Amino acid sequence: MRASSVLNQILAVSVSALATMAASSVSAQEAPETGTEGSAIVVTGLRQAYIGDLPVQDIPQNVQSLDGTVLQGLGLTRLDTALDLVSGVARLNNFGGLWDGYAIRGFAGDANNVPTGFLVNGFNARGFSGPRDTSSVERIDVLKGSTSALFGRGEPGGTVNIVTKKPEFQAKGNLQVQGGSWNSYRVDADYTTPLSNSIAVRINGAYENADSFRDTIHSEKIFITPSILAKLGSSTTVSYELEFASLKVPFDRGIPIFNNDFTRLPASRFLGEPGDGPMKADILGHQLQVQHDFSDNWSMLAGVSYRTTHLRGVGEVPELVAGRQPFLRPGPTAGTLLSRQSRYHNFKSENLITRAELTGHFNVAGMANTLVIGADYDYFKLDQVQTRFRPAAYTGQPNAAINAIDVLNPVYGAYPAVNSRASLVYDRLEQDYSWGAYFYDQIDLTSWLKVRAGGRYDEFRQDFLTRNNGLLLKQKVTKFSPQAGVVVQPTDTLSFYGSFGKGFRPNNGANVQNETFQPESSKSYEVGAKYISPGNGITATVALFSMTKTNILTADPANSGFVIAVGSAKSRGVEFDLNAKLPYDFNLLVVYAYTDAFWTAEFNDPDFAKPILPGDPLIGIPKHSGNVMLTKDFTIGDDRKATIGAGVQYIDKRLGETATNYFLPSATLVRLIGSVDVTDNITVSGNVDNLFDKRWFSNSYSALWTFPGAPRSFSVRANYRF
Repeated sequence: MRASSVLNQILAVSVSALATMAASSVSAQEAPETGTEGSAIVVTGLRQAYIGDLPVQDIPQNVQSLDGTVLQGLGLTRLDTALDLVSGVARLNNFGGLWDGYAIRGFAGDANNVPTGFLVNGFNARGFSGPRDTSSVERIDVLKGSTSALFGRGEPGGTVNIVTKKPEFQAKGNLQVQGGSWNSYRVDADYTTPLSNSIAVRINGAYENADSFRDTIHSEKIFITPSILAKLGSSTTVSYELEFASLKVPFDRGIPIFNNDFTRLPASRFLGEPGDGPMKADILGHQLQVQHDFSDNWSMLAGVSYRTTHLRGVGEVPELVAGRQPFLRPGPTAGTLLSRQSRYHNFKSENLITRAELTGHFNVAGMANTLVIGADYDYFKLDQVQTRFRPAAYTGQPNAAINAIDVLNPVYGAYPAVNSRASLVYDRLEQDYSWGAYFYDQIDLTSWLKVRAGGRYDEFRQDFLTRNNGLLLKQKVTKFSPQAGVVVQPTDTLSFYGSFGKGFRPNNGANVQNETFQPESSKSYEVGAKYISPGNGITATVALFSMTKTNILTADPANSGFVIAVGSAKSRGVEFDLNAKLPYDFNLLVVYAYTDAFWTAEFNDPDFAKPILPGDPLIGIPKHSGNVMLTKDFTIGDDRKATIGAGVQYIDKRLGETATNYFLPSATLVRLIGSVDVTDNITVSGNVDNLFDKRWFSNSYSALWTFPGAPRSFSVRANYRF
């Protein structure tokens, strides 16, 4: 059955059920409260999948959460900027600003195929949806370490799960308007209200219209997430959430760096073509979840998610092959004349996920057990078409023949007929069918000693069709990923833990013999300590980790243009997280990570066949990174609350191009923040980012694809609560 047909049936049933509930006015129930219960990762009335309902101090891994209200107060409207507050997360190549690219503890997915994945309410959110907006965020949970035994088919560094705002049974809302540097304007709105004693609805979203510090760049975004929640009696909760998003932004690969001179070109210099127009990304998603509590100790969570994305448009990309690039040749063109590929992208994705999970608490021989057992099915369809005009080998021909631009004195619109000469790069269709079953049991052997054991079985099937030549490749992979952990709690406030896990992630494509690849395999070890003071005023975690990954795709030395799965890498390091409410109304946030991520085998990188040696660092991963933020709350007049504060972010130098000596420089960025309650319902806040106007660089893929970070900027917000 087609996924779209399944979706129509699901939606028909869900809408009919919700309509019936509204019409029949189910008997009044106590209004559920939405929020966090103590320090457990759970939303009252709607539990999060996979991770159970254990308190954070009982989980044998490092878990860090970001509160959506805090993100709003800091003016952090995108996922990548929010994750700057999480230890061990590094920004990576983001496809010209069109998706969220990041690594956790040094490891990331395939940046050239599908963007780094994250979860939304426990559902995978793959596809081409543009940078994720934070307007719907209740909180962001970052679960470090190997989580494949729970989520399946993941990276060993960790998993990001976005928990969205749910309807509440008390009418309230807020409206926020924001303006700032480069003619940026934004409106956020959020409103929730009960329709009856058993049904509540919520709608929130944002509209953004902005120029950029980058010349000629203008973006427009809309993001809306309406939802409905219904209580069916005292034990059953049903929720439905729709996600609609639309983004328009020009493709922008940043600036080329010549001879490691990072000051030669202004950060504002755009070297694409304004006439290409914006890239467009459209997203439509549905989530339906049902939670039923059989008793105080046993509950069931089931859900289905269906999501489509579509990314299309034209963009200019600097040519990376030296023989086609006059910018890299000695002579009068060196460092000035940049040849570009003109690429057209048409990427579509479709994702259907179903799951069911049972959580139970019971005693065996006097020992408390927490059991989580579940199963899921995931269908993912990826349809990709790319064409390009590519410059030929440079022999001094006219600039029009190579679509070149002078980086020192750019002239736009000189070659309007470039796209008419485009040729096909690829036309491919990938369909992934996967199902998995998982479990873990956490046992309290004593009041101070807890152990966990579990695992996940996955069956993954892939059909990979290259439509331009009719080649169809198939692969089937089965894998069991175990996990184990131990927690020792000598006091109520202090716990020590250790964990081990295995994981895997399927590889795409085939070798020269048209044989598919074994999946990437990973192992992860972690030990750490957690401290949570009485009343949760101070929370702190220190973690030491070591991870390895094998079967990474690398260039085939005997067959140019093909790859083989022989690469291997390792990442190890230390993380420290502190969140403290200090005397005199001071609040302190400290995150720090030391990450040593490097290759452990000798081979050639898959993109340019450059030699990689054991010990070479992974691209984009700083060894040292951290963020410190200190704020102070005080009152103005009799009862008007105000806050002032400052933050410092440090990013160490990191490799900017694989298998080279090209490194992005380190950066220290300072932020000022402040807010004041003008009335009981209105708060005015603002921030100044990069206070000292430091030159810095956010990410890169090569020296010619280096994206500058924003210079000093400001934003001012007014929030009205009702």
